[in-house]
Amino acid sequence: MSELNTIETTISRGPSKGRGLMALSIILAVLLIDQILKIWVKTHFYLGESHEIFPWFQIAFIQNNGMAFGWEIGSKLLLTLLRIVTVGFLIYYLCKIRNKPQAKTGYTVCLSLIIAGAAGNIIDCAFYGLVFDNPMPPGVATLFPADGGYGTFLHGKVVDMLYFPLVSWTWPEWMPLVGGEYFLFFSPVFNFADAAISVGLIWLIIFYSAQISEVPFLRELKMTGKASNDDTSAGNGDNIKPTKD
Repeated sequence: MSELNTIETTISRGPSKGRGLMALSIILAVLLIDQILKIWVKTHFYLGESHEIFPWFQIAFIQNNGMAFGWEIGSKLLLTLLRIVTVGFLIYYLCKIRNKPQAKTGYTVCLSLIIAGAAGNIIDCAFYGLVFDNPMPPGVATLFPADGGYGTFLHGKVVDMLYFPLVSWTWPEWMPLVGGEYFLFFSPVFNFADAAISVGLIWLIIFYSAQISEVPFLRELKMTGKASNDDTSAGNGDNIKPTKD
């Protein structure tokens, strides 16, 4: 039995190492790009400033307390702690399934994008209040200001800057409910981390949702516990000596 385990470990070590390095590379690349963009915008734009790159794309600096695309749910501290717990679990899950033959490379990529995006926004929440000030417009923020940051640990604001006002129109007056109202698609302002989360989630749902049940994780944990109990029972059985009549 030990020889079989050794062979299986040797076979899986190559793919697991390759997928692990790929996942780490994706996470580090997304974090680097996300933080470079945020720090550049934070130190070169005043709050609310925007610059048109194309008619359908602008760099617009805003801040928010919430989740992706500026959504706000619950308290700031609770949301940040929830992010940290979620990312911690996803990292643990990715480490456990990366060497499973059932786990496809695309599934690993999706998880890596989601982890990286969530971690990028956690950095904002955890540290930006400590390392940036937050002057009123048209003042521009300073990195490591002499008087300290604008907030405390875990109470920083998330920096958003990507704005894609693709199309807009005014609904005809005869339209029920929305008649005469102005409509803009796409109105949310987001950041590179939000984009990574969205791409990872959408790609996972469309192409890899079955992997959640196909890749052994909880089932394997239960089987491991059962095997341990069986081994213990077998060991106890070996210690039973037959008695003579």
